[in-house]
Amino acid sequence: MIKKFIRSFLGKKKELDTTEPTVLSQKQHGIDLQLVSPNAIRVTQTLQEAGFKAFIVGGAVRDLLLSVKPKDFDVATNATPEEIKQLFRRAFIIGRRFQIVHVMFGQELIEVTTFRGSSADAAPKDEHGRVLRDNTFGEQHEDAVRRDFTINAMYYDPAAQTVLDYHGGIADIRAKTLRIIGVPEARYREDPVRMLRVVRFAAKLKFSIDAATSAPIPVMAPLINNVPAARVFDEMLKLLMSGHALACLQQLRKEGLHHGLLPLLDVVLEQPLGEKFVTLALANTDARIKQGKPVSPGFLFASLLWHQVLEKWRAYQASGEYPIPALHLAADDVLNAQTEKLALQRKIASDMRDIWAMQPRFERRTGKAPYKLLEHLRLRAGYDFLLLRCASGEIDAELGDWWTDFMEADNSGRESLLARKPTTSSAGGAASAGSAGTGAGAGAGAGPAPAARKRKRRGGRNRSKSGGGEGSGSGSGGNSSSDGDA
Repeated sequence: MIKKFIRSFLGKKKELDTTEPTVLSQKQHGIDLQLVSPNAIRVTQTLQEAGFKAFIVGGAVRDLLLSVKPKDFDVATNATPEEIKQLFRRAFIIGRRFQIVHVMFGQELIEVTTFRGSSADAAPKDEHGRVLRDNTFGEQHEDAVRRDFTINAMYYDPAAQTVLDYHGGIADIRAKTLRIIGVPEARYREDPVRMLRVVRFAAKLKFSIDAATSAPIPVMAPLINNVPAARVFDEMLKLLMSGHALACLQQLRKEGLHHGLLPLLDVVLEQPLGEKFVTLALANTDARIKQGKPVSPGFLFASLLWHQVLEKWRAYQASGEYPIPALHLAADDVLNAQTEKLALQRKIASDMRDIWAMQPRFERRTGKAPYKLLEHLRLRAGYDFLLLRCASGEIDAELGDWWTDFMEADNSGRESLLARKPTTSSAGGAASAGSAGTGAGAGAGAGPAPAARKRKRRGGRNRSKSGGGEGSGSGSGGNSSSDGDA
């Protein structure tokens, strides 16, 4: 009775467990077959010729209906994983929670899933209701109920050029509305990552979130803490690499989902300097993705967490640590705190350390130090990071301009730049950043003159040693072959 009232109130005419889809012809849905991957068509055709049902499904259909070429194609079928595997030369069964098949065509991967059945009460769950494993297969209409949002629950048959719509997804696409299938509280409890997906799709597609879909999120957000860290990291990486990272972060905060995902990020965003830095970093990332340029996850996370590192860097120096060891200690603290929430891969963490460790080295503009830095494997990433710091007002733009000129100059031009006296003082790495930061940071940068001179002399004696420390850190990280799939 209550469910019927809610559906009536929301204007839903169809029951959520409908078994008869609306069938849309090519004229009605308008999908351009040229936007469909030939390999996805090949997979559906092979399965159909073997006597199975097969459809392109999910986000690919959603994008095709929006006249956007999908990046990935998923196929759903009534064939079992073993039957799928037998039909393709390069097919691999993966998955623990629900088995799927990866069919490879060169570099392109087509993900093929068997229609999922109604969620069984006997499926293993954790104490919070999250489904741990569910290999129940079923009919197509049951599979549609199991999908997360109405706009992702449509099936496209390239051969017949028809779209099967079980839950009014086409209407929601035209209304630019994101609506979860079923009772939102129950769906979020089954898989809390769906709350992050709501945010990503809303920001990416510029859709509004249905009121009933959005309402439980602030209350149920803590359930994300029960999801394995690696899975949360994968979803966060998709969110940040979506080309709409800034909009996603704003939506995360709006929905109350940001707490715990990037600890202390709120503190950064409440400080004008930190907010400007993060905003610039995300905007630059979005621009590069839209231009088809590569984006480094290490650079992105290094940017998001930099002001936490900067704050701890200043604190360690204020307590008497020398600048370079203080920076490494600060990096350790921040990365260790993140490991509990996000399973940062070792390769990404190594890249982040390299980018951070280069920052004080940019301050050294005498002798052979700049030439040695030019040989660093991640010079470009470190230099781009330096420019972000300059653009945000954290440090004087003169330093970034000097390095731009130095990198572009010939040998005589570089010697001339080395002979030029810097217009800004930058002893001790973080001192110049401290002068541009908060009162506490400035206090950390300033100190008794003798102590400052002592640090400078020690830095001079150990300059090559410090550089070696950064290099060795890079080397240890470089041995890791763990490189995630965004």
